[in-house]
Amino acid sequence: MSRWVILTAPPAGDDADGQLAAHAAAATATPGVTHCSAGIDLPGSTGGLGAVWDLAADSAPATVLPVLPATADVVPLAPVNARVVRLDSARRVKRTLLLTVRSGTAPDTVARFESDLMAMPAHISAIRSWSLSRVPGHGRWTHVWEQEFADPDGLNGDYLLHPYHWTHVDRWFDGEIPDSIVEPAIAHLYRWADGPVLGN
Repeated sequence: MSRWVILTAPPAGDDADGQLAAHAAAATATPGVTHCSAGIDLPGSTGGLGAVWDLAADSAPATVLPVLPATADVVPLAPVNARVVRLDSARRVKRTLLLTVRSGTAPDTVARFESDLMAMPAHISAIRSWSLSRVPGHGRWTHVWEQEFADPDGLNGDYLLHPYHWTHVDRWFDGEIPDSIVEPAIAHLYRWADGPVLGN
């Protein structure tokens, strides 16, 4: 079983979310597919193409989702660590951060960066389920950091404004800090999901 995050443009026409849901439901019915869901990027998302798919399957995305356009950014995930935490409601916000660690960064520095990311849920209770993955064989991204939140306020308030975030994590991203290692171009994307995405 493998996992992918896939960035695409939203479907043309009315009810783009409905179209995505129908395609995801058809994919989920395919043998060997553990999870497939998709949604339109919510306002405040940056660096994406307009919609995000989450897929866990035995087969390649192009086989499971023939509707994917040639312009889709198909991102394979190699998990580093993850945790599944129950939410009281089925509906939730799924956030995906795609980033690129600067080429030539020392492995021990990358490991410290990954540790700081994975320590966030211990400090920020709004983070429920989470997953950190490396991205093998992709021409752009090196890491994907995913979380689930009960609502957008958990992400835009509790998460992004938490002291741990701006004292321990932002330093890796801020180009004005000598120790930063993350390239400026990132994709910060979040969408509604009607059920658990991580842990499938």
